[in-house]
Amino acid sequence: MQCSWKAVLLLALASIAIQYTAIRTFTAKSFQICPVPSPLNCGLGQETDSFDRLCDEYPYFAYNISRKTHILILATTRSGSSFVGQLFNQHSDVFYLFEPLYHVQTTLIPRLSHSKNTADRRVMLGASRDLLRSLYDCDLYFLESYIKPQPVNHTTDKLFRRGASKALCSPPVCDAFRPSEVNIEEGDCVKKCASLNMTLAADSCKDRRHVAIKTVRVPEISDLRALVEDPRLNLKIIQLVRDPRGILSSRIETFRDIYRLWRIWRATGRKPYNLDMSQLTMVCEDFLNSVSTGLSKPPWLKGKYILVRYEDLARNPLQKTKEIYEYLGMSLDDNVVKWIQTNTRGSNELSAKHKYGTVRDSAANAENWRLKLPYEMVDYTQTVCQQVLNQLGYKMVESPEELKNMSVTLVENRTFLPFL
Repeated sequence: MQCSWKAVLLLALASIAIQYTAIRTFTAKSFQICPVPSPLNCGLGQETDSFDRLCDEYPYFAYNISRKTHILILATTRSGSSFVGQLFNQHSDVFYLFEPLYHVQTTLIPRLSHSKNTADRRVMLGASRDLLRSLYDCDLYFLESYIKPQPVNHTTDKLFRRGASKALCSPPVCDAFRPSEVNIEEGDCVKKCASLNMTLAADSCKDRRHVAIKTVRVPEISDLRALVEDPRLNLKIIQLVRDPRGILSSRIETFRDIYRLWRIWRATGRKPYNLDMSQLTMVCEDFLNSVSTGLSKPPWLKGKYILVRYEDLARNPLQKTKEIYEYLGMSLDDNVVKWIQTNTRGSNELSAKHKYGTVRDSAANAENWRLKLPYEMVDYTQTVCQQVLNQLGYKMVESPEELKNMSVTLVENRTFLPFL
């Protein structure tokens, strides 16, 4: 016990020495957060030979400020997703891709799929998540594995709907159009631009501050949790929903072969005994599961999720677009405003009548399904989809007269705030 004070003194002196050494180490060289190889996208987990070499080769950057914004438009077919995609496609600093997961689907599930098979619908998810992660990192070479025939020297003319992406029809990828041109027709892009050079496309992606992707090939938002929680991404999800009655009406018009029996029911008033009801129930089940997850505000979606009703966007396109951009923390580009003003006021041009077109009187289009579906089909849809209709604020109709009374909207005045 007599020498215990000496031990205490020695420990104190050792502690001071250690602290002094640590202070000298950190002050000898200014402290900085080392970036990862791509200063625009925080790609964590990449191996490096030397911490010091990495710090010397890449300049300091603010982690949260300079990261790309990765936008995913999550939707189902005929819900207005092409329209929403254009709200980002027209932005001068957004690299937009239209349905890249199409290539995953056609490779892994060759038959045309509005499949009701759960295994079919889930088999793509792992591959889809890997591809999305690579595309958000501007690695377009990864997509080549799914394009058939496979690109030669990173060049292809088989990318699905290449003309729907303004970035792929503009310099440096294609010199046929000026960057300031608003309405570039898909067909004109395909005709005037040479085969797509994936290297130039990747360069265009890297030069832009944000990447936006539209997909109708992910069933539910919970399927994206791995991407949402990936620290390498700054993912923001826009879940687009539409009245299932409107989706059904649009699909009957667009997918004439697949929905042939529905067309017979509509024309004759008699429901075919072998009608595939899963074509309707699947939409409502996916909506219900996905929207329930989003609106329950799980911690992993905080700051990552906004629900948008197509009808709200159609009635007030500019105001709703401003709200979406505010949620994303992005400035609204003048090109986007110009496109909205040009493309939401109706047109008699042929392009306005194209089934995949985006030029239309958006307000009038929001509920025009009421003039196309007989009451019996609407009533059946309401029975099957009652829960999700109530959840999303869509009113029921109780009679043919109420259905056709267009002076009364079936969309409740309801606000869905982003989960911040």
